[in-house]
Amino acid sequence: MCLSDNAMHTSEELHLTLRDTEWQDTGTDHDRLIVRAVVVDREGFCYFVRVRRDDQFGRAMLIETSGGGVEPGEDLETAIRRELKEELGAEVEILRKIGVVSDHYNLIRRHNINHYFLCRVLSFGKTHMTEDEIEQFHLSTLRLTFDEALAEYRRCRDSKLGRLLFNREVPIVERAQKILSEEIGG
Repeated sequence: MCLSDNAMHTSEELHLTLRDTEWQDTGTDHDRLIVRAVVVDREGFCYFVRVRRDDQFGRAMLIETSGGGVEPGEDLETAIRRELKEELGAEVEILRKIGVVSDHYNLIRRHNINHYFLCRVLSFGKTHMTEDEIEQFHLSTLRLTFDEALAEYRRCRDSKLGRLLFNREVPIVERAQKILSEEIGG
């Protein structure tokens, strides 16, 4: 992956196109429209999900931004609010769109179009996870600083899926950190 982020201003949306170099490319047979968010609170902590997998992608414990698929007829902002309520139990204020990451999962022949938002928590309540999120992925909430989150992404690069997530999410998390530091500093 090559990214020339230094020339971009944080007011511009980040756009990345990534290829899966972990599994053989046998073509893509479907696209998935996804919303994800870097979620922060007023104290500067970020909220992620911990994912435990033991499936065709392998056995791994990973970190990921909260989010998921956009349902038919849903706009992106409605979808991200729904996903954050389901996975984190969070009501949020959408601060801005961070960008779009187009990536592929060759193993399942899927092209993902990930729309990332920066959101601030207004309140927490009960989560509303799907049965798969609970039983198959064992999702749980992580409350971390930006530095802790980036260290966790680095730690999780020991699996093929962890490397794909690292490549997709670290540029977004770093951009969110920069946006917030400029907001506070300027």
